[in-house]
Amino acid sequence: MRHPLATNPRSVTVAATQFACTWDPHTNLETAERLVRHAADSGAQIVALPELFETPYFCQTLGDEYFALAVPIDENPAVELCRHLAHELQIVLPVSTFERDGQKYFNSVTIIDADGRKLGTYRKTHIPEGPGYHEKFYFNPGDTGLSVWRTRYATIGVGICWDQWFVESARIMALQGAEILLFPTAIGSSPIADDGHGEHATEPGDLQDTALRHAHWQNVQRGHAAANMMPVVAANRVGCESQGSTHIDFFGQSFMTNQRGEVVEELSGDGEGVILHEYDLEQLRTQRASWGLFRDRRPNAYADLTAGSHPSPNNSSSDHRQGGRRTVSVGTF
Repeated sequence: MRHPLATNPRSVTVAATQFACTWDPHTNLETAERLVRHAADSGAQIVALPELFETPYFCQTLGDEYFALAVPIDENPAVELCRHLAHELQIVLPVSTFERDGQKYFNSVTIIDADGRKLGTYRKTHIPEGPGYHEKFYFNPGDTGLSVWRTRYATIGVGICWDQWFVESARIMALQGAEILLFPTAIGSSPIADDGHGEHATEPGDLQDTALRHAHWQNVQRGHAAANMMPVVAANRVGCESQGSTHIDFFGQSFMTNQRGEVVEELSGDGEGVILHEYDLEQLRTQRASWGLFRDRRPNAYADLTAGSHPSPNNSSSDHRQGGRRTVSVGTF
């Protein structure tokens, strides 16, 4: 006999894709369509695509000519294709693009619901800058804020690549009601130079160790899943991309976690593919509530989080010093 308080399952099947990108946008769109159709045929209802999949990752170098790749959302061929696919296949598709809006340029993702409607566009909040990842040259900081999207199948939070390294990104989307976190991604090795002295990394220390970079990338997202008790899905590109005198080996290994941060699905590092996983959102909701991770938050104890790099010791909370240890008294709310 069914327990009278048992919850009704609310299941959703999510897919992550990965593939290599070429300088022929038409080929990349064909690849994306083929993998999306495969995911939908396999039962996926929400499908994650990699970051900026219409071209190679042009941010590896600085080049004025790459600004020509940006177009308004309403004119973007990937968005138009995915609207048709979403409507035909009845799936949800977040689509990553290089967006031009007047004199501004953004790294954006447009969320398309299962009827082909555009729910809106998120513009990347955190913009990286470093060897081989020169995004500050190309992109304005996002001006939309992190958001969640109530799609036909689930409420999803969608960040973009570098956003996934910030605990604040995941927590904000979780607080807004996200049930699953998705991150379109373009990440791989440190840029590797071949300048007549043989191949060598261009960064010092562990930044040049691709295995460590990969582990760090995966671990931080597994932490988001565990801390917020919700699945995380990361869709990465794969393959070697050369620009100028350097190349980057994008390590693929797109993956999906459960609510404990355990990896439940993962692709290889050497080819395209699709992975799928089914989640019971109602079971996850009740488990998240029972753990009390959101019930027991104390926001008025966290003033330093928004105080900048060097918060004043005299903040708005009651500050006591005891033997060199700082304690913060917080009121009830």
